[in-house]
Amino acid sequence: MGLAERRIVKDFQDNHLPTLKKQVDEAAGFEVPLEVNWESLSANEYSHVWLETWPKLYFQPLIIALKHITQDDMGKEALHESLKKIVIQDKSGAYYGDTWSHFEGGTLTLDHSFTNSDNIDDRTEGLTKTLEKAL
Repeated sequence: MGLAERRIVKDFQDNHLPTLKKQVDEAAGFEVPLEVNWESLSANEYSHVWLETWPKLYFQPLIIALKHITQDDMGKEALHESLKKIVIQDKSGAYYGDTWSHFEGGTLTLDHSFTNSDNIDDRTEGLTKTLEKAL
């Protein structure tokens, strides 16, 4: 990752991530540790669209799915008892909504390749099903 790409990552971390993280925590109902593998997210040549694509790929489906899970007290309790950390990365080459999320040992891993960014509904549905099964 060159200087230009590092600047884009830094811009996202400083100017976009805090708001998105706050929305994730609000949707979950508690502060959830978030780990982002920036090296894997920036391992492509599309740096000119990272700022608009990362929220669509990872954060929007996550926020919507968490809101769905926490719509009642049962979901809120189950999520709070089980979810310990969220990991965001692009390592597995997954590009379908039903294969991008995994929940194991309290860690929710969101792993999606830099494709199909507009398929927010598919990722939301897949993530919701992953959470509902695990909780």
